[in-house]
Amino acid sequence: MRTEPSDNRLPGLKRFSILEKIPRLMHFITTRRGGVSTGAYASLNLGEYTSDDPEAVRRNKELLCEALGMDLAQLCIPRQVHGDEVVLLDAPFPSSRPLDADALITASPGICLAVATADCVPLLFYDPEREVLAAVHAGWRGTALGIARKTIRRMKQTFGCNPAGILAGIGPSIGCRAFEVGEEVCGAFIASGIDPSGIFLRDASTDRMHVDLKEANRKQLLNEGLRREHIEVSEICTYTHHRDYFSARREGLCSGRILTGILLKS
Repeated sequence: MRTEPSDNRLPGLKRFSILEKIPRLMHFITTRRGGVSTGAYASLNLGEYTSDDPEAVRRNKELLCEALGMDLAQLCIPRQVHGDEVVLLDAPFPSSRPLDADALITASPGICLAVATADCVPLLFYDPEREVLAAVHAGWRGTALGIARKTIRRMKQTFGCNPAGILAGIGPSIGCRAFEVGEEVCGAFIASGIDPSGIFLRDASTDRMHVDLKEANRKQLLNEGLRREHIEVSEICTYTHHRDYFSARREGLCSGRILTGILLKS
């Protein structure tokens, strides 16, 4: 991952190295810096479904769009429900009519697909041959339900995408050491058929289990036929780096959200 130069109008904006070299593609990962929200939501909270001042969230979105050179109407953020619903878009949807989903796919230029996270895993996909892109929100429930896998399959079935050619970025999210879970979470992963090797870690000092959500999603992509060299995984743990990223596990209900988004330029 690469940080934008300091003269960018939004400080700390990040990119995936694997995606930034494609001329027609624009993508971004925000931090919590550069916005107008205050208190627990300081400062670039982009989570519409939080208790932050709605006007502050809207202004934060405007600041993001201004920095990226796009209109606010192009920004499509679903109302995430921690499920496995994958939705195809051929036009932006108005923010006044929320769309319940955790993954969005489009082949239409000018639509910015984005997901909001604060510890959950954001994923971006792009097929350079078919010019199809997707944004995915994968919490532990969505990961156990295989939302990353299902999104790749939907891209393949609907647009004829070849998984071997798809590029993927797995963004900042909670790391394995910080993500302590109960046995029921591990049971949900095992019941879904996910290979637990390299995903589960038991802490010898506490006898509690930890889950590596990034690795769980990376494995799904590999199993669907993506090449290892086509998957870029951020090393940033949002729980550890909470001064730069929002962390719901650390901050509780009063946690803001970062956005991870992607757009095919017209």
